[in-house]
Amino acid sequence: MLARIVIDNIRPCTPSPEHAPKAAVGEQIPISADIFKDGHDYLSARLSWRIEGSSTWVYAPLSENQADPDGWTGTFTAAAAGRYEMRIEAWNNDYTTWGHKVTAKVGANQAIDVELAEGVTLMARRGAALDKPDRALLTHASSMLGASAHTPAERVAPALSAAVAALFVDSLPDTIVTTKAFRLIVDRRRAIQGAWYEAFPRSEGGLKGLTERLDGIARMGFDVLYLPPVHPIGRTHRKGQNNAPDAMAGDVGSPWAIGSEEGGHTAIHPDLGSFDDFDALVERAYRLDIELALDYALQCSPDHPWVSEHPEWFHHRPDGSIAYAENPPKKYQDIYPINFWPSDEADRVALWNECKAILDFWIARQVRIFRVDNPHTKPMVFWEWLIAQVQSEHPDVLFLAEAFTRPKVM
Repeated sequence: MLARIVIDNIRPCTPSPEHAPKAAVGEQIPISADIFKDGHDYLSARLSWRIEGSSTWVYAPLSENQADPDGWTGTFTAAAAGRYEMRIEAWNNDYTTWGHKVTAKVGANQAIDVELAEGVTLMARRGAALDKPDRALLTHASSMLGASAHTPAERVAPALSAAVAALFVDSLPDTIVTTKAFRLIVDRRRAIQGAWYEAFPRSEGGLKGLTERLDGIARMGFDVLYLPPVHPIGRTHRKGQNNAPDAMAGDVGSPWAIGSEEGGHTAIHPDLGSFDDFDALVERAYRLDIELALDYALQCSPDHPWVSEHPEWFHHRPDGSIAYAENPPKKYQDIYPINFWPSDEADRVALWNECKAILDFWIARQVRIFRVDNPHTKPMVFWEWLIAQVQSEHPDVLFLAEAFTRPKVM
């Protein structure tokens, strides 16, 4: 039976194998694993990786950890954002094993006839796979192994030289132990840190007025301009200031009560400006090295077009009415949560695709960051599906979840 190589305790990882660890472009990620086997043969190991969907694997060596006999380490630095597949590979290193054994026997003044014969076989087998100049180096080493007129140390010296050892670095046996592929998600550098400036366009004189403020925002050192929802606001059960149950004359309602007869998540409130104004804001921001982040709030006002066109996408109470949002004792009659699991599978698929279409729409308008509102009220499997779909097409898109203290990259 062949000796069994064990590869275990792979890092980086998360507590659940279903969720991939994350990194950022240019970040040096330590890779480690415990690799061991029975017997005294020496091992070699490497990391193999590729972007998901690619047919080409790229390799990076792993080295033994001197402080841990079973520990192997290396590093990985991604040059581009994307979703990566990774594997750890290990194999018996016949050359290193032979070199250690023959060196020990020469040092102990023991007979090495068998080891010399093994060395000749190693040189011949490796030389058959190399070009002529490299093959000549191995031929010389092999001839010295058979040169009985020299001392044992002199006979093995050429085969143990750094030049010959370098020719064995990529020498792989027929049998290599390979782990199952594990994932690493790499975002661009903006996912690590950035200063966000939140602005309500209505308070700035609309999108045009906010565009005029961008130079000052840039001078303050901000990297991201974050806009709460810019969509039409519902009128039914519109709230007043500070969540007052009744709106007074002139109250514009909550921007998170998204949707009216003027449109939904792919419309801009007419009081804020036009799509030309929005495009001009984005263009000016990029010129100032500021990115635009939009709020991605998957909820609707009672006036959102989805309510009449797709009532199956909402939660219905026993009396037939649609359930509004509540966080007792608070009530948000102006907002309808979405039912992400309609009873009909076709309805679920249509809803999820429509949620993705919202992102596709704004991505086409050069938005690359989305702040996710109340992510915990939507199914985890929905986020996994949605983010994977979007980032497979646009690896540079970032999702940052609402948090109590700061955004968290999703």
